[in-house]
Amino acid sequence: MKYRIHHLTTNSYTDPVAVCQNLVHLTPRSSPYQRCLAHRLAIRPRPYTLDRRLDYFGNAVHQFSVVDGHQKLIISSRSRVIVEPRRLPPPESTRPWEHVRAELTRDLSAAGLEARQFVHDSPHVPRSGELADYAAESFTPGRPILAAGLDLMRRLYKDMEYDPTATTISTPIDEVFQAKRGVCQDYAHLTLGCLRSLGLAARYVSGYLRTIASPGKERLVGADASHAWVSLYCGPTGWVDLDPTNNVAANMDHITVAWGRDFYDVSPISGMFIGGGQNTLHVAVVVEPVGA
Repeated sequence: MKYRIHHLTTNSYTDPVAVCQNLVHLTPRSSPYQRCLAHRLAIRPRPYTLDRRLDYFGNAVHQFSVVDGHQKLIISSRSRVIVEPRRLPPPESTRPWEHVRAELTRDLSAAGLEARQFVHDSPHVPRSGELADYAAESFTPGRPILAAGLDLMRRLYKDMEYDPTATTISTPIDEVFQAKRGVCQDYAHLTLGCLRSLGLAARYVSGYLRTIASPGKERLVGADASHAWVSLYCGPTGWVDLDPTNNVAANMDHITVAWGRDFYDVSPISGMFIGGGQNTLHVAVVVEPVGA
């Protein structure tokens, strides 16, 4: 499936901003199941500096500064992406989860060392005994890792309630776990906490999700948004992406932009500004399929 994606961010200020510095993760990754054909970033006011590099996790990141006084910052990201089907093995055919965990401690291959860094605590996702106990209901002794991961995703989807007003990005996951309410970032962070608390490797994935209109209704332009899900390391099977917000394994409706330990590593836009008074942030995303 081919997609055109437009991600438009507008930040308006009550007072002039003298200078701002920003990092943006808005360029879709290329991978075995996805190719980024083109990407264009437009910024107004025109930035004084604009650099592109790869971060520690291999994500494309742009860094820019604006030194002209302004009361509105507009960041427009346009991409064209091809997404291929992901063919997963039968969940029951994957290795027992304890075997995958044990192999992580002694696998010195590039894949094993890369996976190991996603076992530990991260700024937004600390491990805990409470999360391990919750995950253990799915990760029973000897259960295949993908079957257990899918069951954990199903339980979180059932137990959680999607509520955009319940949390902010700084809400600790222990509060999210107690309230069982939040948005896709919270679903992803909570899933990561459960998996890592068992000693498994899991990473945070940011990207886009194509939304499909209900029968008889037109798809709303701008109704799509940034999305987040998780990727579980399943040993020889590799990484499998799971979307706990929607209780599905990621496939052709999911477009990957970046991955890291948690939201902190791959925030679409982050930075600082001097001045500005109060600010209002507006984000609009259009994910448009353009053919198979």
